[in-house]
Amino acid sequence: MKKSFLYALVAAVYIVFIVNVTNMMSSVVPEKTILIPMTILGLFVLSAAIMGFLFLFEPITLYIDGKKEEAMIFFAKIVGFFACFVTFFIILLFVL
Repeated sequence: MKKSFLYALVAAVYIVFIVNVTNMMSSVVPEKTILIPMTILGLFVLSAAIMGFLFLFEPITLYIDGKKEEAMIFFAKIVGFFACFVTFFIILLFVL
């Protein structure tokens, strides 16, 4: 259970980090440049790879090792914890 919470926490912290860096860079980078969409698409692909690793690597490994039920439970816990973090972000959106 600790591991699934940690993976979800890392995913949430990664999102906060990327948003903060993007927000800081928006005041530095000129408004109209081809680099903005390239950077956004690059961040999207990088994020998909990182999230795929965090959410899927260990459950797939468990599944391949024949621990199918444990793999599904582990995956569900990661997604559940991450859903809690997203819910927290939504609450902050309306409170702040």
